[in-house]
Amino acid sequence: MTCVLPASGGASRRKQDRGAVTAEFAVALPAVMLLLAFLLAGGAAGITQLRLEEAARAGARASARGEAAGSVEGIVRRLAGDGVRSSVINDGQWLTVTASAPVGGALGSLIPWTLTASASARAESGLP
Repeated sequence: MTCVLPASGGASRRKQDRGAVTAEFAVALPAVMLLLAFLLAGGAAGITQLRLEEAARAGARASARGEAAGSVEGIVRRLAGDGVRSSVINDGQWLTVTASAPVGGALGSLIPWTLTASASARAESGLP
């Protein structure tokens, strides 16, 4: 009966490979964390944009009903947050509300994103 022995370098090769996974993980971890931070920043930007669009639509509806500019700005601020800037433009028949705000979140202060949304509504008849 013949006994088969392992090759002579196998055990030492496994000892040399020890810690390789840890080193690869240490190299890849910053890239994964950066990718996660950008994904979170993109999500924060998406949520901010949706809030701005809803606030601009509500402001345009309120303005078309004849609400005062201060009341419209209050509605926009309530829906989009305290950091929002808004403006109301009346061109006779159409009222346009524009809302803009910086993006919040983890990278919001590092990346100076300012998002804008606007909505228009036709002024209701009988209004001056």
